[in-house]
Amino acid sequence: MTPSSAGVSERMSRVRTRDTAPERELRSELHRRGFRYRVDRRPLKGVPGRADLVFGPARVAVYVDGCFWHSCPEHGTMPRSNEAFWQDKLARNRERDASVNALLSAAGWTVVRVWEHEEIAAAADRVEAAVRESLGRQR
Repeated sequence: MTPSSAGVSERMSRVRTRDTAPERELRSELHRRGFRYRVDRRPLKGVPGRADLVFGPARVAVYVDGCFWHSCPEHGTMPRSNEAFWQDKLARNRERDASVNALLSAAGWTVVRVWEHEEIAAAADRVEAAVRESLGRQR
């Protein structure tokens, strides 16, 4: 299936895959707290896609998910135009997210998913707790 028009396809191609505002804000808050991480990295070979933040030694992968693209239960919407395309596309995104979570978890990684609408301080608290807990287990 394809987007309904060349214009839609053009707009979709310009959607940022990294350095979104919520991502930058989260990175800034975590950096302010003294955390260092890799940006836009594949956490593990064989796992599809790239995590927004990777804390390698702690084995924590952070994904900042957009409400539309990842079907947020609070804010996710379904376009009325070309609905079948979008249902398939968004369902594949959710399936990929679940698969990535399962693959990383099976390999001993902690996955933190942050919605773009989340308060940054609260999201940073969750990431910080995951990193500290993971590092504590490794000692």
